Amino acid sequence: MNSLIIEDPLQEEKQSIYSPEDLAFLDPAKIPSHIAIIMDGNRRWAKKQGLPAIMGHWKGAETLTKIVRAASELGVKTLTVFSFSTENWNRAREEVDGLMRLFKVYLVKERAAMAKEGVRLQAIGDLKRLPSSVLNELELSKACTAHCKKIDLVLAINYGGRDDIRRAFVVMMTDFEKGKLSKEQVSEQLISQYLDTAQWPDPELLIRTSGENRQSNFLLWQLCYSEFYLTDILWPDFNEHALLQAIRTVQQRQRRLGG
Repeated sequence: MNSLIIEDPLQEEKQSIYSPEDLAFLDPAKIPSHIAIIMDGNRRWAKKQGLPAIMGHWKGAETLTKIVRAASELGVKTLTVFSFSTENWNRAREEVDGLMRLFKVYLVKERAAMAKEGVRLQAIGDLKRLPSSVLNELELSKACTAHCKKIDLVLAINYGGRDDIRRAFVVMMTDFEKGKLSKEQVSEQLISQYLDTAQWPDPELLIRTSGENRQSNFLLWQLCYSEFYLTDILWPDFNEHALLQAIRTVQQRQRRLGG
């Protein structure tokens, strides 16, 4: 059976991804600070290649490593990726178990590279449901990259937009019962401070691959004014130049922000 391995970026000298010609049509002052990505199409990619679904996820992990590096070179400060949704538990047990193994291997294999390249790893979602082996590696990677400042890679794992809001309401109600919060204090800004993404600004850009046109319960509150970029490219085939094209396209739009 064909196999895929995650490339080790430490094996090669780091070189610039983009040429001056690539960057000529970008406005460096309008590079999105925060990009969110729905990494869709891994299973369809695997099917087209005659491979098991899990191999598409492994290839998608390789793509993520490349896109993080490219986003960092462009000056993006936060990259939030939909890695595993609250609904994904409903998939076949074999696929879910394979994804959990993939998370563990990816965290171990990429840890040193992330620390070297200034990638601070973070995670959002209800992480308590993750297997302890995955959670342990996640916490270790977060600790090993806590000092990094070039770009934040935020993995949305066991994440759902509605669940994010639900959990925020539970904590708000608890604070209300303890006398730490009054009804008069509740505002949109306050609610945002109770969400998983409180420490980051809302994404300016959402990228969704594979031709789907849904938001799929991802960052429902946070994406209210984000620009959406939809592409037919399956996530494993999404590359550094596809990222560049997404940013170029969005820079040509006039953001109205409700005006």
